[in-house]
Amino acid sequence: METNARFYSLSFGNIKTYLFAFLFIAGNILLPQLCHLIPAGGPTLLPIYFFTLIAAYKYGFRVGLLTALLSPVINHLLFGMPATSVLLPILIKSTLLAGAAAMTAHYTQKATIATLLIVVLAYQFIGTAFEWALCGDFYLAIQDFRMGIPGMLIQWWGGFLLLKALRNL
Repeated sequence: METNARFYSLSFGNIKTYLFAFLFIAGNILLPQLCHLIPAGGPTLLPIYFFTLIAAYKYGFRVGLLTALLSPVINHLLFGMPATSVLLPILIKSTLLAGAAAMTAHYTQKATIATLLIVVLAYQFIGTAFEWALCGDFYLAIQDFRMGIPGMLIQWWGGFLLLKALRNL
């Protein structure tokens, strides 16, 4: 299953970069609030990453990077989540996700089940290594793999379906 779509690489000088980033950041603020209504919804559903994936894959690294960096920081400042102790690992993983998604979209020019799986696994594995180096606790570093499989599945399949729905934009 694949979708051929228009993929962009917007520059920082383009007002659309900030408009799209604003929309995806809003999504990354609202979705975690909804998910946190479910017990352990954040660590299980990994909602802070979803719109970063879409932003970077569809509109390029710059929109993805703005979304990746500002979403966790704004959520932290407004709601105290993510907690200070996990903010840096989340920022690292978000940035890795933006890079992996933008690079994959740029080189493949399509969104497939396989490419999205590669993006999700790449940022998670590399991000987990960074998290382990930061905290020194392997068990804590693999939390996304212990609890977040449903969230990764949502990113993988939900991301594909949303990119397919946005293919003509």
